[in-house]
Order: sequence, then C-alpha cells, then structure tokens
Amino acid sequence: MIEDTMTLLSLLGRIMRYFLLRPETLFLLCISLALWSYFFHTDEVKTIVKSSRDAVKMVKGKVAEIMQNERLGGLDVLDAEFSKTWEFKSHNVAVYSIQGRRDHMEDRFEVITDLVNKTHPSIFGIFDGHGGEATEYVKSRLPEVLKQHLQDYERDKENSVLSYQTILEQQILSIDREMLEKLTVSYDEAGTTCLIALLSDKELTVANVGDSRGVLCDKDGNAIPLSHDHKPYQLKERKRIKRAGGFISFNGSWRVQGILAMSRSLGDYPLKNLNVVIPDPDILSFDLDKLQPEFMILASDGLWDAFSNEEAVRFIKERLDEPHFGAKSIVLQSFYRGCPDNITVMVVKFRNSSKTEEQ
Repeated sequence: MIEDTMTLLSLLGRIMRYFLLRPETLFLLCISLALWSYFFHTDEVKTIVKSSRDAVKMVKGKVAEIMQNERLGGLDVLDAEFSKTWEFKSHNVAVYSIQGRRDHMEDRFEVITDLVNKTHPSIFGIFDGHGGEATEYVKSRLPEVLKQHLQDYERDKENSVLSYQTILEQQILSIDREMLEKLTVSYDEAGTTCLIALLSDKELTVANVGDSRGVLCDKDGNAIPLSHDHKPYQLKERKRIKRAGGFISFNGSWRVQGILAMSRSLGDYPLKNLNVVIPDPDILSFDLDKLQPEFMILASDGLWDAFSNEEAVRFIKERLDEPHFGAKSIVLQSFYRGCPDNITVMVVKFRNSSKTEEQ
C-alpha cells in the first residue's frame, strides 16, 4: 500500500516537473494572473470593457435595422452608406455602380448608342482603375474615338480593309500609347482595365484588357463567356512575363513584379517599360442570329469576386423585369457577400428577348 502511494506521488512529481513546472508554463501562468488581476480589478478597464460592449450592441442594432429595411423593400436606404453611387438607364441598357468598401471610386462606364440613325454600332464600356487618372482618361477618350472611326467605317464598309476587330485593337493600343506619354511626364503610375463591347444588328464584338469581364445569356439560358481575365498565374501570361525577365509573386493574390494583380492593362507605365505588362486586347466576335441571346452582363471584377458567370446569369435572368434589369440587385448582393472592391454592373438586353422592347 505504501509502495503504491509512493509510486503515485512519484508519478505526480514527474507530471509537475515535466508539465507544470516548465519555465514556459510558469511564465504563461504569471501572465494570465496579471491579466486577470488587471482586467477585473481596475475600474478604468471595466469602464472601457463596458463601453466596448455598448458599442457592439449599437453596431448590431444598426445592422439589424438595415437588414430590416431591406426586407421591407427599402434597398435605397443603403445608397447613403456609399460615397459614390452611380446609376444609368436608357432603353435596353442599365448600369448600377457603387464605391463599396474602397476609399476611392475608380470604376467608370460609358454607353454610346444611335438607335435611330444607326450610324455606328452601340458602344458599351467598363473601366476599372487602380490609382491616378487613368480610368477617367480612357473613359472620356476611347469611346468617342471609337465612335468616330466606326462612323467612318460604316460609311464605306464595302471598300474598307478594316473590321470591328481591327478598329478595336488599333484604337485601344493607340489610346494606351497616348496615355502613357501623358502619365510618364506627370509620373502617374496609374492604370485601368478596359472592357468594350460593340453591338450591331447581327454581331457582338468584345475586346478585353485586364480582369473586367463579360458574359452572355443565350436562348437556352446558358452562360457564354464574352471575355477571359488576364491574370498573372495563367500559363500563357506567366510564360510571357518570364520571357520578358519579370516574375510573379503571391501577396494576397498573384501579382506581376509583386505589384499588379492583372497581367494586361492600359497605363501602368513603369511595368510597361519592363514589358511585363502589355495593353494587347483579346477580341471575340459572336453571331447573334445563332446565339439568339437574351441579355449580356459587363462588369468590373468586384462582381466576379462574389459571383461566377453561371450564378450571375441565373440571378439576372430572374430579375430582368426590375427597373435596372437586375443590375442594382446584383451589385447590392455582391456587397452583402463581402466584396471589398468597387462594383459596377451593366446589363444589356437584346432585341430578340421576349421581354425587351424592339431596338
């Protein structure tokens, strides 16, 4: 019996020695005791803790109020929470755009149509900037330049060697060169994505530089990609960057030279000088008679952080009868899902849609 007791005490002694009496254990115990004493025996700290609890309750109450207003159909109550909220509606196109959780609004959009005389295809553009004046410059210059060249092309279409694709490529590259000259002089390192769609009676042509994205809903409700993001981790882009002597690294997302989260853009002159970022657009054309589309979505990457192509098409398809063709609803839904970026969504309805007025 005595031997058993001694064995038990010996075991307890070993446990104390190897676990409880280790220096790090004693240190943590001392810290815990000190914190316990400080937090529960200091009046000032108790006051701070109480104030924090009250603040949390206030925030919870505010969130509950906003959610209640939304359930009651008061989506506009959230507009006051955004520093910049833009909306646009004209005939068959609607746009909704919010600054969201970003400090600055760097998204832009443009719509140029001539539905009466049809002197040129309709022009739809989404531009998502990163710093400086690049976005505003491209938004104000490129659509107007395209309009002029497209009008010239339409007047002598049969004798022209050009096409919508070549006009898009030439003018996008020209605007990039023009912008780089101005930005370099002012040391403005800004850049922007560029997503441009030209819509005529029978053809849709889409040019993309960067990671804004377009998707189309065909007659069967399928999501048809209109563009492909230019991301540094893609094999083709990664190989090109490596051949140019550059590199990509991961810092929350894959970035060129550890800086830019896309591999193509307009502007960004320091990276253009290294030839690791390029302005070359990918251009795709679509036969509208074959696809018989219902609508298309053009959006900055804020939307695509929260929605897949298929999810976005399903979401909009169910809301085409809304005043903004579902654009406002999907923007706010992206915000609710936690998107930290500016969010801009453009929805264009096609004339063969049973729900769309004739163009």
